Amino acid sequence: MKSSMQLLLNCDLGESFGAWRMGVDEQVMPFIDQANIACGFHAGDPMVMKHTLQAAKNHNVAVGAHPSYPDLGGFGRRSMTLPAADLIAILQYQIAALVGMANNLGIQVEYVKPHGALYNDMMVNGLIRSAVMQAIAETDRPLAFMMQANGDYETNRSEAKAFGLKVMFEGFADRCYDDRGALVSRAQMGAVHNREKMLAQVTQLMEHGSVTTENGHLMPLHIDSLCVHGDNLAGVESIADIRRLIDQ
Repeated sequence: MKSSMQLLLNCDLGESFGAWRMGVDEQVMPFIDQANIACGFHAGDPMVMKHTLQAAKNHNVAVGAHPSYPDLGGFGRRSMTLPAADLIAILQYQIAALVGMANNLGIQVEYVKPHGALYNDMMVNGLIRSAVMQAIAETDRPLAFMMQANGDYETNRSEAKAFGLKVMFEGFADRCYDDRGALVSRAQMGAVHNREKMLAQVTQLMEHGSVTTENGHLMPLHIDSLCVHGDNLAGVESIADIRRLIDQ
């Protein structure tokens, strides 16, 4: 990458299912470095997974598994209380599905980024986070773990190291942060940035390594990869501009 921060750009993709369409993956893929591909439990089906993997290969985009709670009806945005053993198996099933499909196309899956409610839950619940890490660590290949950047990243890095995992910290171009460093709930007004605020947040991250929270506080963030959500039309429409900001 050209940025002095070596910042990567990622997007959640492959989230269509059957006749239902989500996102405009074809428009996004040429501008990103990493594709987080749905594994069938919140979105995605075999044909969508295969098509998305092939598109990533065509554009030389790194691939990550994007597993979730088993919540197809709620798009993976509803929290679930599951025994750790169940959650580990559910995650490994999804990872294995994407890895198997990728192998058929000569693609290597490089990392895992949980989706939606699971992603949010693991950031506030250490037991869930440990189960996620264990699921990744027990796979038959080395996979990095992508999680949200926050003020306690050294602790998170140490947790991942205990499982033998490399961790990649993720920031968000299109989401508002609260004063704790968590993402503001999508149920609240202003949780998803418009184009102007999105580009301002990317510029601030690139130039100062921080974001401005919903209450106006500056929060430093150590990030390796910047996410634009594939279901955010404003983000998708701004992806070329975000790419230019990162590459400056």
